[in-house]
Amino acid sequence: MSLPVIAAVVVAVLVLGYRFYGRLIARQFALSDAPDTPAHRHGDGIDFVPTNPFYLFGQHFSAIAAAGPIVGPILATQQFGWGPALLWIAIGVVFIGAVHDFTTLVASVRHEGKSIAEVVKHSLGRRAWIAILIFIWLALVYVIVAFVDITAGTFVTGDSDAAGLTFRFNQGGAVAIAGVMYLGLALVMGVVQRLWKPPLWLLSVIFVPATFALVWLGTKLSTVLVLDWSTWVIIIMAYCFVASLTPMWLLLQPRGYLGGFVLYAALAVGTLGIFFGGFEMQQPAFRGFTSANGASLFPFLFVTIACGACSGFHGLVCSGTTSKQIDREKHCHPIGFGAMLLEGFVAVIAVATVAIVADTGGKPGAPNAIYAQGVGAFLNKLFGIDPYIATTFGAMALSTFIFDTLDSATRLGRYILQELWGRTDRLTALVTTSVTVLVPLAFLLGAKKGSFSAFWQLFGTSNQLLAALSLLAVSVWLRRMRKPVWFTLVPMIFVMAVTVTSLVMQLRPLVVAAVGSASWINALVSLVLLGLAVTLVAYAVRAWREPAHMGPTSGPT
Repeated sequence: MSLPVIAAVVVAVLVLGYRFYGRLIARQFALSDAPDTPAHRHGDGIDFVPTNPFYLFGQHFSAIAAAGPIVGPILATQQFGWGPALLWIAIGVVFIGAVHDFTTLVASVRHEGKSIAEVVKHSLGRRAWIAILIFIWLALVYVIVAFVDITAGTFVTGDSDAAGLTFRFNQGGAVAIAGVMYLGLALVMGVVQRLWKPPLWLLSVIFVPATFALVWLGTKLSTVLVLDWSTWVIIIMAYCFVASLTPMWLLLQPRGYLGGFVLYAALAVGTLGIFFGGFEMQQPAFRGFTSANGASLFPFLFVTIACGACSGFHGLVCSGTTSKQIDREKHCHPIGFGAMLLEGFVAVIAVATVAIVADTGGKPGAPNAIYAQGVGAFLNKLFGIDPYIATTFGAMALSTFIFDTLDSATRLGRYILQELWGRTDRLTALVTTSVTVLVPLAFLLGAKKGSFSAFWQLFGTSNQLLAALSLLAVSVWLRRMRKPVWFTLVPMIFVMAVTVTSLVMQLRPLVVAAVGSASWINALVSLVLLGLAVTLVAYAVRAWREPAHMGPTSGPT
């Protein structure tokens, strides 16, 4: 099967979706072009900062495009084939994922940059607000657990004497040292920008090439940071603690901007590799309605792909950090809708990296290794780049995606607990951040390397169920404003059906698994999430029946 033809069809769907469906949705909100957003009204130089849309797009894209659109599509392709995976990515990202991101971003901007939980509070009431806060925090814990495990695993991929090299090469060590230097470079850029305020083009000319040079330097220093998995888990969680408490200008914004270029480069490499690398699909388009591990296509195809088509975590980024930096309401369309479509193409590239590998009969391989090797193969075939450097770039790109999400997830966890406790002082910030870090840390240290695979289905389920609940809250808000709701209500119903079915199917280990085991904990969390979701739906139904009223549809509500 021709890989370029298949990819071209998906790209056409994404472009047409942005051009026509995205604009149709945008017209429902009558977005303003005036500098009257929360970033201007509440500008404090820390959280509320009016930001250049190109700069913000890179930061936002880096925050949302983590391991989800890479690991999920690879797992789904291994289990069900590339056909169902690409079909769900193309349809889901246009009509569900991008709509979710865009509408939650607009809703947050029109609620003074507050989180989606505050939109729930405004539309459904205080008890629903408490339920959604608990749900979000649990979902964030699973985001952190899954992504920290994957990152730490990427850093310990093993040592080898690479043939033809005059130095000892450790793949994981190369990625680790490159990733650490990348974070340090972002800090330097943040300080330079803050103190001297040079033009963005000058910063880009200096710091973007330096970011890519770190990949080469990492291969030369690959044995400097060779640590075990548990040590890396502790270090990464310590980084999350510190990074989530730093001002946005110091790390989040410059790191997101530089990470955006790494993402763009990975996208460019993947695009060129797909269309000009001469690769063909080597695996079957469809493997069957049941995977080798017994998972059924419905609902597990959808929740396994997770962020590749729809992600509730994106709504947290949209309403937690991005909405506080929107300079004009009209920027919500390219940033909210456009970035999600671009993430959909990241998922397409991920599918390509596994589909071009010779068929292994559906036997799973490590998704992070498959992606790194696939991107490396593209670079080697197109430009003749040394395979060790090429594969290191692929692995660093993945770890960059994840780093950009991890501290955002930790920061959002702090925001959620602070909202719940109603305090924003420094001591509360330290305590809430500690709780958000220590719970997943204990979870990880009690598990083993590669345990993310045991949590992935529940991660994907909770993530997409959060998207459904966010769409539900936005639908109620729109109805109360006497605005059309079809474009949020229909996808909400579909995603709700998928995720509730998935949760119910994941309850069985409560009866058959050993108490305290990973599967038993997953089942217990599934039960809690299901209860919270039912509670929120009940409050939404009550709010839906209340008489609609006219209110402001732009500016504060």
